[in-house]
Amino acid sequence: MGKRIHGGDVSSFLLAFLWLQLGLTTALTKSAWRTLSGNSPAIIAKGGLSGLFPDSSLYAYRSVSVLSANGTTLWCDVRLTKDSIGICLPDMKLDNCTDIQYYFDKGRRSYKVNGVKTSGWFSVDYNMSDLAPVTLTQAIYSRTDSFDFSGLLILSVDDVVKQVQPSSLWLNIQHDAFYAQHNLNMSNYVLSVSKSVTVNYLSSPELAFLRRIAPSFNNTKTKLIFRFLDKGIKEPSTNRTYGLLLKNLTLIGTFASGILVPKSYIWPVTPDNYLLPSTSIVTDAHKAGLEIYAADFANDNLFSYNYSYDPLAECLSFIDNDLFSVDGVVTDFPTTPSEAIGCFSRLNKSRVDGKPLIISNNGASGDYPDCTDLAYTKAVDDGADVIDCPVQVTQDKILICMSSVDLIEDTTVTKSRYNSRLSVIPKLQSTAGIFTFNLTWNEIQNLKPIISQPLSLYSLMRNPRNKNSGNFTKLSDFLALAINKPLSGILISIENAVFMAEQLRIDVVDAVISALNDAGYNNKTALEVMIQSTDSSVLVKFKQLTKYKLVYKIDEVVGDAIASSIKDIDAFADAVALPKESIYAVNHLFTTEITGLVPKLQAAGLDVYAYVLQNEFVSQPWDFLSDATVEINAYVAGAGVDGIITEFPGTASRYKRNSCAKLQSKKPNYMLPIEAGRLLPMMAPVAQPPALAPMPVLNATDVVEPPFPHVTTPKSSGGAEAPPPTAPPKAPSSGQRQIASLFLALPLVMLSVVHLLV
Repeated sequence: MGKRIHGGDVSSFLLAFLWLQLGLTTALTKSAWRTLSGNSPAIIAKGGLSGLFPDSSLYAYRSVSVLSANGTTLWCDVRLTKDSIGICLPDMKLDNCTDIQYYFDKGRRSYKVNGVKTSGWFSVDYNMSDLAPVTLTQAIYSRTDSFDFSGLLILSVDDVVKQVQPSSLWLNIQHDAFYAQHNLNMSNYVLSVSKSVTVNYLSSPELAFLRRIAPSFNNTKTKLIFRFLDKGIKEPSTNRTYGLLLKNLTLIGTFASGILVPKSYIWPVTPDNYLLPSTSIVTDAHKAGLEIYAADFANDNLFSYNYSYDPLAECLSFIDNDLFSVDGVVTDFPTTPSEAIGCFSRLNKSRVDGKPLIISNNGASGDYPDCTDLAYTKAVDDGADVIDCPVQVTQDKILICMSSVDLIEDTTVTKSRYNSRLSVIPKLQSTAGIFTFNLTWNEIQNLKPIISQPLSLYSLMRNPRNKNSGNFTKLSDFLALAINKPLSGILISIENAVFMAEQLRIDVVDAVISALNDAGYNNKTALEVMIQSTDSSVLVKFKQLTKYKLVYKIDEVVGDAIASSIKDIDAFADAVALPKESIYAVNHLFTTEITGLVPKLQAAGLDVYAYVLQNEFVSQPWDFLSDATVEINAYVAGAGVDGIITEFPGTASRYKRNSCAKLQSKKPNYMLPIEAGRLLPMMAPVAQPPALAPMPVLNATDVVEPPFPHVTTPKSSGGAEAPPPTAPPKAPSSGQRQIASLFLALPLVMLSVVHLLV
């Protein structure tokens, strides 16, 4: 495979076939990559799949062959024991990544490491036999500790080679001087192990160590890589900062064939975490004849807001742009660069028809405030098939797109002069709110939108620079925006319609139909109109009056549905929107099974849409490897849903265009859907989550609603339409006054005692 094949169309076909057989899914020629060699970038799994399992554990290393591309390199941070055995550990302090303190409770020591006093448990104080009972633990506390009790032993370099048999091995060496202080010779160890083990890469952030050892690796297959640390840190042997050394790549080239740099060296970010223009370091390294590898990739770490919490987008920016490609990436999650290189590079930007149908949730609400013009425009630009409008009503009976009837959730109303218009309406929600029908459209336009922050509890904030950007949208504006865009349809979501009919005397069904007709959607436009509601009576009325596609939204997590409930749904709906947890059952952030709901509903002729998918890693079970693309693939290729409802349509659109989509049985392993429940048996019994209570079953009584109420508009004595009431109807006297109005301001002092429309 080292020679390029020539010979016309037949040879090109054979070459493509060979690439497919190897599990590489893009038949890219060498010249297609902007790496130094022209080959595809290398994938280096730091400590294996260390984003999920304890770093450098057997679980982490063995998972790479299952969940990453063929040829992925395994990384080992080498530490020396007292008897000169090289072991793989992510931290020189064993108490940060093992349970050693429970076996040697008096083993804490203090040593100087690069001139800094450091306290903990160190490998230099123990023979390999002493460490036999010690097990590995998750070194990063924000990750799951469920595998800390699985008896994962410390592995030597020889253990990794014998038990895992990696196709490529990277040894990283650090703190050479520290080991020398303890009469241990790292150079001798490396030379010894390289005689029995194939070492493909040898890296170190210590210039003197690499220069000393370099002659021994001349004319070998081992690549020596100089590792740069943060620019302000001083390299121990020269006492010069890594930032200064970066300016002398010619010097590095005298003893190394490549450099490893933090990813921020290539794509720096501003103090508020937005991308700056890329630096020239990649092209500078290539001009100096050096390969350049990027480090610090982790799907569950904070990265630039420009990537919309999408680790695949971040990875692609380093390997698939018009300027450069790094020669490899060092990552805790090797599945993601495997996807990037094998299936998502050089993608056609054109829209793709077919499944999954990509439906926005309040527009591209992961990037801009819900239901604003910016959110809708980005959803269209990002490739959504369908954009959505959750309809609400203003005081002056204008239909608007707003994700909640309560303005407190989506706007700056609490900081406005309208903040006293609070009321408590138990039929809508249990807490006080300022509702859309409390303000006129003009008054709402005086407010600013607020971007949704569903995961702020984890300090994961969305696009702070644009948290109040965009304009609110009337339904008529939404319809006008969509009609000439490259979309397959629109979705109008209607909730609280019965309340609006009974209390506000507004028939939202008729109002929506009129708005659609006025906008030209009754003239057989190319766009399909979809109506979604949790209220079956709303959909029944639409079915009687229109031919729109009707989507029944199930708003609770259920694990099954009895036959009669599915039959009832089929009588008025064409599709069902299911909470994603009703498809993949989840217990303490681990999937347990795929429920049988999707095939049951599809067998009745109903399309199934999963909602709501988000890019932030904390919104996903651990099984999905903190990668939104892995989650999407599970629901589409694994569960077989017909569409997904997402706050980040750009991620879903890219998935739909991936070059592996048509490979079917020849898909590479990293593009196969995850197996639900596969992680649970890997845990010790003491670490397994408690058994789930049986999931609720959808019954016919959950589906069938009373008929949609007929709305009559009272006439005044002159025959004109009466205005809406300024206060709710009075209840029979019971000695208790009800003082609030839906449309008038409610004094704040009354909040604790006022309840409307009980």
